[in-house]
Amino acid sequence: MNQSLRENIIQAVVALLAPIAIAQGATLIRSPPTGVSREQSPALLLFPESDAVSPRINDRVERQLVLRMVAVARETAGGAPEAIADALLVAAHAALFASTNLGGLCLGLRELECEWDVEDADATAAAIPARYQITYRTLASDISTIG
Repeated sequence: MNQSLRENIIQAVVALLAPIAIAQGATLIRSPPTGVSREQSPALLLFPESDAVSPRINDRVERQLVLRMVAVARETAGGAPEAIADALLVAAHAALFASTNLGGLCLGLRELECEWDVEDADATAAAIPARYQITYRTLASDISTIG
């Protein structure tokens, strides 16, 4: 069974970010259905947000996949959650931009935005979401084939 190019791109991003998360002492989780537990923190979360389609060019379709990465950290004796989450996001960002075409799967990568969210729960937690747009092209008749 063929997978869509979109799924191949998401899996390539996961494969790219997994060693980064491990090196930062974090957990990488794709589309977690529930909140991140204290034991899973720090964590790098990856959420596919949207996949927009541009007007058709002959038998090719250009698409823009938007992924949201969220670096989550809780306060520890070793540092503030904002600093831990920021370091994780910096490493993930650098890894993404070191491979902007994801091994030929896409045409390019663009950073969209970043925001900060600090919550005071059982321990101070910080979440820094960043959004990225990945441009890729498929055949109009087959979303599993690079166009």
